[in-house]
Amino acid sequence: VASVIPAAAVVIAAPQSSLAGPEIITLPSGIKYAVTKEPTDKKPVAPQKGDIVGIDYTGYLANGQIFDATHAGGKQNALLFKIGTGSVIPGLDEMVSQMVVGQKVQAIIPPSLAYGDKGVCLDDGECLIKPGSTLVYDILLKKSSIPPP
Repeated sequence: VASVIPAAAVVIAAPQSSLAGPEIITLPSGIKYAVTKEPTDKKPVAPQKGDIVGIDYTGYLANGQIFDATHAGGKQNALLFKIGTGSVIPGLDEMVSQMVVGQKVQAIIPPSLAYGDKGVCLDDGECLIKPGSTLVYDILLKKSSIPPP
């Protein structure tokens, strides 16, 4: 009977270890993220400030509702923007600047680096993104290039 207990313990422990999720990394700004897909390129390119990047993303509210995606509603194109120019919310800009081409992450962006106390609201007071909302993004960095002079 004593030899059965250790074997059972091993069987019980195995599924728990296989369920271990990706490491959660917290940036000094408060963004938390996990790498969900590593790049396949052996020497992946990291964007620098001023580079033009292309990303695929899905943006979620904290309750899991999707508020925007590059592949929603007939959209087929990556979002293109220049790193460090304020073209996107600060949290998205910072997160993408930490990534390498081909990498996919899930990032939790605090309100201060998203839409803050304003949210995204219509004139009638209805809000797509309520003030003070923490946002979750699935981001794939598809490309990064140096802009022409």
